[in-house]
Amino acid sequence: MKVLVETSARHLHVSREVLDILYGKGAQLTNKKDLSQPGQFACAEKVTVVGPRGEMAMSILGPERPETQVEVSYTDARKLGLVPPVRESGDIKGTPGCKLVGPAGEVEIAEGVIVAKRHIHFTPEEAAEYGVEDKQIVSVKVGTPGARETIFGDVVVRVKTTFSAAMHIDTDEANAAGLSGEVYGEIIK
Repeated sequence: MKVLVETSARHLHVSREVLDILYGKGAQLTNKKDLSQPGQFACAEKVTVVGPRGEMAMSILGPERPETQVEVSYTDARKLGLVPPVRESGDIKGTPGCKLVGPAGEVEIAEGVIVAKRHIHFTPEEAAEYGVEDKQIVSVKVGTPGARETIFGDVVVRVKTTFSAAMHIDTDEANAAGLSGEVYGEIIK
């Protein structure tokens, strides 16, 4: 069975407290574009992420979250001078921090920078249809034979009623496999 494979570029999720510092008390996130996951959106607001060796502008993804989290590829991390671990979204304990700069202020976060573990979102019904379970580890084959066909291993299945079927990889992974445009992958258990 095939699943949509999307490339997730560098971005951050912000808490209410951090948004107030970066954009001013009571600031609201502006939906620039809906994403494939229901209720998730790319924001017009951007933040400069500063590491020991460099900085880069990143888009905020909404809505607000309980904790601030910065998601980068390994290439981005090297440019920033950070060495983040591969983690599932939300698992930020013990990860590196960085400085975030917005138009109204700046804040140092003590932790929160990760390289997102490749994953597939499913609703419970979709997971049952694909024959997979929450937290199951699978592989996904993408591309065409002879043209950088790639098998991504160690892909975690994430199941929640608010999800929609889509696999997420970062830009390094997509570039290594030569992926662009609308891509589908085959789940291998």
